[in-house]
Amino acid sequence: MKRELGIARCGLACCLCSENVTCKGCKQDGFLDLSWCQDAAWCENRKCVIGKNLNGCYECSPANCRKGLYAEKIKARAFAEYARRYGVEALLDCLERNEQAGIVYHREGILGDYDDFADLEALIHFIQTGNKQ
Repeated sequence: MKRELGIARCGLACCLCSENVTCKGCKQDGFLDLSWCQDAAWCENRKCVIGKNLNGCYECSPANCRKGLYAEKIKARAFAEYARRYGVEALLDCLERNEQAGIVYHREGILGDYDDFADLEALIHFIQTGNKQ
């Protein structure tokens, strides 16, 4: 875990991502200039957060949002909702503990153990406990 990368503005776990080894996390470089990031230009959640002058979706209402990344997938939405309820540091603590227990963020491409959920509350429970209901 690269804890210093933290949680992305949308809620995804930059600290656990293994997809882009040159990524610095979307909170780096002032978040406004992410010329090194291939996704910055199209990221709807990033644009929304900048427009609302927020640090991340976790300062809004992620559980009810369906913008951008939240339209079809619940992983980022659940992570952001967890951070909204309990704080970013608590989310990082859970993710670190889960990783040490063998829970994998990216197992195949960008899919891992946090992606096999259809229910937001079930995923939040998994984040918190490391156990599927």
